[in-house]
Amino acid sequence: QVQLVESGGGSVQAGGSLKLSCSVSGSVYTYKCLGWFRQAPGNGREGVATLIEGRRLYADSVKGRFTISKDDVENTLYLQMNTLKPEDTAIYYCAARKGGYCGLEYQYFDPWGQGTQVTVSS
Repeated sequence: QVQLVESGGGSVQAGGSLKLSCSVSGSVYTYKCLGWFRQAPGNGREGVATLIEGRRLYADSVKGRFTISKDDVENTLYLQMNTLKPEDTAIYYCAARKGGYCGLEYQYFDPWGQGTQVTVSS
């Protein structure tokens, strides 16, 4: 099993940037697929970006603005978020899954971190 702890959320004005971090511990080599997801009030959980062995996948809504990366020494997953919009406001979660397929469907990810709030004001 792995444990995931997010940090780095906060409040920012539209057009600003934030960088989220997710510390990964435990059986890190078993869970090769890592991802970022978000859930806005009243909405379902949606995939934002995933990363496995250098392959990245992004939701259309964040392409060109968000970048997912990983520090293999520190076992930390990052999400650099630029040009933030009010519609990016949500709780952001990192999650992991075993296996080679690393899509954006949240249903296949387990375990999850506790989430970190991102608020973008206009």
